[in-house]
Amino acid sequence: MRAIDIFNCGIAALSMLAASGSAIDARAQAGHMNHNTGDNTGAGKRIELGTSVAVDASGRLWAASKEADGDAQYVVLQASDDGGGTWSAPRRVQQQPEPVAADGENRPKLAFGTQGELYISYTKPLAKPYTGEIRFVRSLDGGKTFLPPVTVHANRDEITHRFDAMLVDRSGRIYIAWIDKRDGIAAAAHKGKYAGAALYYAVSEDKGASFRGDYKIADHSCECCRIALALGPDGNPVAMWRHVFAPNMRDHAMAELRPDGKAGPLARASFDNWRIDACPHHGPSLAFGDDGIRHQVWFSMRDGDGGIFYASATPGGKPGPERRLGAANAEHADVAVAGKRVALAWKQFDGASTAIFGKASNDGGATWEDMELARTAGASDQPHLLTTPAGIVLAWRTQAEGIRIVPVKGGQ
Repeated sequence: MRAIDIFNCGIAALSMLAASGSAIDARAQAGHMNHNTGDNTGAGKRIELGTSVAVDASGRLWAASKEADGDAQYVVLQASDDGGGTWSAPRRVQQQPEPVAADGENRPKLAFGTQGELYISYTKPLAKPYTGEIRFVRSLDGGKTFLPPVTVHANRDEITHRFDAMLVDRSGRIYIAWIDKRDGIAAAAHKGKYAGAALYYAVSEDKGASFRGDYKIADHSCECCRIALALGPDGNPVAMWRHVFAPNMRDHAMAELRPDGKAGPLARASFDNWRIDACPHHGPSLAFGDDGIRHQVWFSMRDGDGGIFYASATPGGKPGPERRLGAANAEHADVAVAGKRVALAWKQFDGASTAIFGKASNDGGATWEDMELARTAGASDQPHLLTTPAGIVLAWRTQAEGIRIVPVKGGQ
């Protein structure tokens, strides 16, 4: 994500929070947002640490991130055969450089096909502020060689196509979703009103050789929050995102994505009624258990008090009790499920260092054990939970320690 995006959206968010009488101190929140972007030096220098980690069928770990060589930018790939103890040297997946978003809520994404194919999606920022293209690179030989990148969406206007999310279903179909501003621009051209952006997706059934789509999921999404994608109980991807409900409530919604482009009906996933005319840069996370139970985490404001929350829901959609996670400055939570085991992780800054705290449950979320998973004194990426053959692990990149893989142990 570009510095101008975070600065403008962050200032807008602070202005609205101050206007609404929020108890959050504006100066502290500004520092909090600055720390989110990987800059805790106060010097304004941006350190882009956005990294995705995934595990292939053999248990090998792979990491996709950004490399900058002067003005030239690339997506780079690393691998680890010892559970993250050591990593191979970064290897570029494009032959020609191009801009790459790799920070905050936006980073290269990594997934695997059913026959060992390796897929990477990323947002390519364009010259005009807040604009971009969703790019896709694939390897059909297990990461040895890569085909040239392609643009996923048919619309090629210089507008927002950003914040991509990617998932491969059990049959090998590739789904890529993104935030898109074409409908807002069209409404403005006719002097109409349009809140936020829209969500679109595309599907490939030929291992990424082609994509069909620009299928709309919903109008009126938040503009700068990541999209969560997870396989639902029936095997179809389910998207969860921050939505703009009328008149201007930034709560969360979800919908099932289908290969024919007919997305399922929108369902509301959180009911905080947070009214703010700005994007908070805190997207949700979503996971489903083998029993069909839905597990979700999200950030919101309630009565001027911000925080992150966890809840589950039955396969029929009946929600369970909500649980608040961490302190008031907790941020960017993630969730992962493996059988009856559920893990949560989030980031928290205490003024001197950043810690990743977590909760683990061995009974589907009925009881929990608290833990501190990792800590660093410097800049850091957001935490990501990953289900591996060895169990659920935390993948966290920091400026000082690099890519760290931490087993999530415990649980009651």
